[in-house]
Amino acid sequence: MANEKKPALGASLRQKSSGVLAALLCILIGMAIGLVVLFVINPGHAWKDGFLRIVQGGFYDFPYGVGKTLTQTAPLIMTGLSVAFAFKTGLFNIGAAGQYTLGAFGALYCALVLQLPWWVCLLAAALFGAVWGAIPGIFKAYLNINEVITSIMFNWIGLYLVNEIIYGRGSGVMYDAHNTRTWKLADRASQALIPSCGMSELFHTSNTTIAIFLAIAVAVLIWVVLEKTTFGYELKAVGLNKNAARYAGINEKKNIILSMTIAGALAGFGAGLFYLSGGAEWNPLNSTSLPAMGFNGIATALLASSHPIGTVFSSLFISHITVGGAYLPTKYFPTEIADLISGIIIYLCAFSMLFRGVIEKKLLHKEEKTNVNAEPAPGAETGKEGK
Repeated sequence: MANEKKPALGASLRQKSSGVLAALLCILIGMAIGLVVLFVINPGHAWKDGFLRIVQGGFYDFPYGVGKTLTQTAPLIMTGLSVAFAFKTGLFNIGAAGQYTLGAFGALYCALVLQLPWWVCLLAAALFGAVWGAIPGIFKAYLNINEVITSIMFNWIGLYLVNEIIYGRGSGVMYDAHNTRTWKLADRASQALIPSCGMSELFHTSNTTIAIFLAIAVAVLIWVVLEKTTFGYELKAVGLNKNAARYAGINEKKNIILSMTIAGALAGFGAGLFYLSGGAEWNPLNSTSLPAMGFNGIATALLASSHPIGTVFSSLFISHITVGGAYLPTKYFPTEIADLISGIIIYLCAFSMLFRGVIEKKLLHKEEKTNVNAEPAPGAETGKEGK
């Protein structure tokens, strides 16, 4: 029995190690290509004023830059979890941007109009996102319409619906006509601001709050649900094979809807974490494109191989280089270089399965070589003598 467990344990560790090494390889190649691009644009300043600033990230302007990184990481973790959760259950939630948009509206409406406390506003953000995520799930479960198509459609429906409600022909209840955006929470609804618990003072910012800890707690909760509960097992079973799951007595339609609903709630919750931290206001006149945070979640999920805990680290990395890119001197480089690097890393993630396969073969070969060179078991020599 112990001998049977050893190979299984070794295979599991080998698989996890190969996943981490594949992600690191994607990052290294992406950073190397980014360095080459910097040298092509401006060879004289590529290293010191370019690459090193991106690598330093928020630490270039410590502690303010680090606080800014943490503020951006919290919602990115949530949209990454939204995409990763759907991936784990066999669905591609490309609608995280729309669910994020509805979550932002739910949080701001409950804060500015209903004057509710921050934790209620966060729950409302998750609820609005959940509703917007459930709709593609219902279409998928009962009409077998691809969730990618409906998610993309509802991204744009959600964006323009929110813009129309907030703008309200220039006189919406949430709308500050003078600044062409929603009212600042600090001015109109301070009770809806997520507590900073000293973090804003620590990082010398006005919007670094406990949101990052809430996001990490949710990531741990999602990992527990997926890996340690019957519900999580059923969700993954449906993702692996709907027909086999149905044969085993699992209600695949219910689980598809629940998966997309939870994914939507996670994205909506992420919007709540960002806007209730006072990080920004919603501008319906400028918000004619979908929030980048929703699509960046796809990057973090791919980089983390859809692992909930890995999503925390991949989100932190993406935010780190994005903030670093903002510190590039514009007279030498465009700030979009950081987006280029993250884009290359995302592209390489498409080859991560190939990288993982190669790395696993190397690890297996090394393991077999170690076993061959190992000393024979005590009973082996006795058996040989008996023959």
